[in-house]
Amino acid sequence: MIKTLLKQLGEYKKDSLMTPIFVGLDVLMELMIPFTIASIIDKGIEAGDMGKVYYYGSLMLGMALLSMIFGSLSGKCIASASTGFACNLREAMYENIQTFSFSNIDKYSTAGLVTRMTTDVTNVQNAYQMALRIMVRSPLVLICSLVMCFIINKKLSVVFLVAIIVLSMILMLIVRSTIKTFDQVFHKYDDLNASVQENVSAIRVVKAFVREDYENKKFTQAAQNLYRLFVKAESLIALNNPVMMLVVYGCIIALSWFGAQFIVIGDLTTGNLTSLFSYIMSTLISLMMLSMIFVILAMSAASGRRIAEVLNEKADLTNPENPVMEIADGSIDFDHVSFSYQQGSGEETFSELSLHIASGETIGIIGGTGSGKSSLVNLISRLYDVNAGAVCVGGRDVRTYDLEVLRNQVAVVLQKNVLFSGTILENLRWGKEDATEEECMEACRQACADEFIERFPQRYHTWIDQGGANVSGGQKQRLCIARALLKKPKVLILDDSTSAVDTATDSKIRKAFATRIPGTTKIIIAQRISSVQDADRILVLDNGKISGFDTHEKLLKTNLIYQEICETQTKGGGDFDHQVAETVESGKDGAAV
Repeated sequence: MIKTLLKQLGEYKKDSLMTPIFVGLDVLMELMIPFTIASIIDKGIEAGDMGKVYYYGSLMLGMALLSMIFGSLSGKCIASASTGFACNLREAMYENIQTFSFSNIDKYSTAGLVTRMTTDVTNVQNAYQMALRIMVRSPLVLICSLVMCFIINKKLSVVFLVAIIVLSMILMLIVRSTIKTFDQVFHKYDDLNASVQENVSAIRVVKAFVREDYENKKFTQAAQNLYRLFVKAESLIALNNPVMMLVVYGCIIALSWFGAQFIVIGDLTTGNLTSLFSYIMSTLISLMMLSMIFVILAMSAASGRRIAEVLNEKADLTNPENPVMEIADGSIDFDHVSFSYQQGSGEETFSELSLHIASGETIGIIGGTGSGKSSLVNLISRLYDVNAGAVCVGGRDVRTYDLEVLRNQVAVVLQKNVLFSGTILENLRWGKEDATEEECMEACRQACADEFIERFPQRYHTWIDQGGANVSGGQKQRLCIARALLKKPKVLILDDSTSAVDTATDSKIRKAFATRIPGTTKIIIAQRISSVQDADRILVLDNGKISGFDTHEKLLKTNLIYQEICETQTKGGGDFDHQVAETVESGKDGAAV
């Protein structure tokens, strides 16, 4: 884990190395000051020599100034190193996530990835910042102060040593108890973020069903779980300060008692006793800081493991060594394909599935929920890999193509259409980055999106809110289709992507496809028979198996599932627009009578 994280230091290694050097120099100057104070008292004030007072006073001022300079430089270096380290971690995670296949993404929740890139990285950043300074400073102060104490008076230093041992044991008990609690905290962060994300993204549904109170209770429960764990952990950490103060004051009382006796018998000077007090305070505070850094490191260790997990995740789908960079045509072949989302689970979505689609054909796919429609088309653009068999596009196995080339030539408009904040033009240019405005307009004409775009005051420069919140579902679908068409693909897949448009517009889109992109292979997944009945052939899926693959007319005669779907939609209304048309027609007939 540590090796994985430290790889992301990159250009901030120099600042990371300079920090402990400046910290060490700062500690050296700081520890010399009490020794100088002892000289001022013993050689200057008590001896009545003002020259010594000025000399050692100037020396102490110079040390304080150098300590301030070294402290500032160490602060600047660690600020640069820790924030740069955090920035690199986020960039590396984000870059790796972009390479993930759908199967990789399925392992992590969206909320979990957000927590890793925000809270977890911040924890690691803070731990790294404190580790570089405190893990260098505190041991140095501890060791050097102990050495200085033994130089000043060995007998009194034994009291000091006993105090350190007692305090160390108590602090270690506190740290061990705290670590166990913090290990549970970050799992609760995922629950909290998941609650927020789910509620905000589905706020319209929440309000439509008046479920605000329920969602509030769910969020409150997640927040309360986090609160209880943090209170438990922080209550244990809070014991650090009173325990340290108890030991410190006990140590000071003991030193004052024994030190006074040593001064009386002449074994110790007043200045040396003053120095001992300073060194003791520095040492015990350093010890407490060390205990705190152990707690923070324990907290960040859980975060570090979660970050390393994402960084070490390897994409399931990668380019072959010598990828094919050109696709001959839009023909598609499934050759004895077997597929499951979790390999080895025994639950196969497809088994020994074979079919052939000629280049330029329009294929409709229809079937019940869970029949494997989306899974089938996901294999064509290699969003998943088959378990056995092969999927071929243009006569070659999709695994032989460069992934970018394949996905540019196999354009997919998914069920969940996503638009990004920006203008309509900027959203369209996701399909082709350098597309001209005229190319975008032509793609919109093919997708019948020009009809509503022309009604906007700013037309193609109209701003789209995040997630396309300011356009309707049908408008969003047509913009996504236009975006895919800008790729000028050899295969166009519409995964139930016209479900939110009326049947008249759906018909226009299909006619535009037939006349304007006749050479493109078009695969249309739909729930409405009207959306696929004009296709060259229609594929009927049932529980991952091909129930029928023929024209609309032949399937009506030979396929029971297709017949049932048609009958349901024409007589009882799976198709709302069809029912409306029937109502209008009966109204006309009634009026005519």
